[in-house]
Amino acid sequence: MIILDGKKTSLDIQDELAQEVLKIKAEGGKIPHLAAILVGNDGASETYVASKVKACERIGFGSTLIRLSGSATEKEVLDKIDLLNADKDIDGFIVQLPLPKHISEQKVIERIAPSKDVDGFHPSSIGRMALNLPTYLPATPYGILQLLERYKVETSGKHCVVIGRSHIVGSPMSILMARNAYPGNCTVTLTHSKTKNLKELCLQADIIVAALGKPEFLTAGMVKEGAVVIDVGITRVESAHTKSGWKLLGDVKFDEVAAKCSFITPVPGGVGPMTIASLLMNTFQASKNHSPAQVEGNK
Repeated sequence: MIILDGKKTSLDIQDELAQEVLKIKAEGGKIPHLAAILVGNDGASETYVASKVKACERIGFGSTLIRLSGSATEKEVLDKIDLLNADKDIDGFIVQLPLPKHISEQKVIERIAPSKDVDGFHPSSIGRMALNLPTYLPATPYGILQLLERYKVETSGKHCVVIGRSHIVGSPMSILMARNAYPGNCTVTLTHSKTKNLKELCLQADIIVAALGKPEFLTAGMVKEGAVVIDVGITRVESAHTKSGWKLLGDVKFDEVAAKCSFITPVPGGVGPMTIASLLMNTFQASKNHSPAQVEGNK
């Protein structure tokens, strides 16, 4: 059994990007710049955004954090997006989800210029992904692809079962694993809360991507010997065995499932760090796309 170490792989990618930034500086080019809009003070969102800012600092990217109160109006958020869309110094930006209930996430996502949509959530980005055209891939699925590729996990001809159909992970993951590319070329079964015989489907799977947000949902009895298991879930639960009084659990019951796997991601330290690496990769690509030579060539 091999651990797919997302923390190490993310740092490897960041080191590669840092070297690219040094080259850009030496040539007098524009440094990639990532911005984030954070609405309210959700604890998990604060942690995620802080990690992204820290990663930007580590590799030499520019970073901007725009904070809005939880009572900010939808118009205020959309106005900030318009400003970032128009700011030529900002190569890409994200609006941290979830948003307060009075703000439409769909309106927010659609307001972001596709050329700066480094989270890969805009309908244009999703459509281009489905057609296997150049675009910014959703950060978490992109991170999973990077893990599979860098660990040389065989995917062609394999049966991949994706548990969960969210627009952020499950749905795009199913599309990417089925595409004619590596990683990909899988036969994909996309499952969800209404799926019947889920256990039987999982037992047929060579690769399982668990992304439903239910702690320790996937047990050893649902996994065949030699399977590859990707755990996207991360839930904070109370624990009497830690100083903090809580611990993080994935969607996979790791201790009993790992023994049956050929490859498996841990929680924490698996998919989470790869999401940040992918966001940085998308931002770097956005910076290249916005370079004067590239813009001129696109005319």
